[in-house]
Amino acid sequence: MATLEHDWVLLEPGVEVPAHLVPAGHRWITLSDGRVAMYGVCPPDGSQPCRIEHRLTCAQQPLPDLWPWLTALREENARAAERRTDPEPPRPPEVWPDAG
Repeated sequence: MATLEHDWVLLEPGVEVPAHLVPAGHRWITLSDGRVAMYGVCPPDGSQPCRIEHRLTCAQQPLPDLWPWLTALREENARAAERRTDPEPPRPPEVWPDAG
């Protein structure tokens, strides 16, 4: 997405998080003209939705556990990517063990 400074930033699609859950410097808001800007209000308004950069949610990026909800999102993105590349689902065993 284009920024106010005429740069580009890749934001995670479809993810909007309440601003108070995201540390300063990682909050992006979408402006009325479609561009994005850093949300620098301190303290942040909890009702303000913000977006985050894709690099923070990408399972291929080695990042520390910044926030528990973000770690869960990264793990789900990894599972989703694996499901898309898995050629076929696992098969049950041909012979079931005796449960008896």
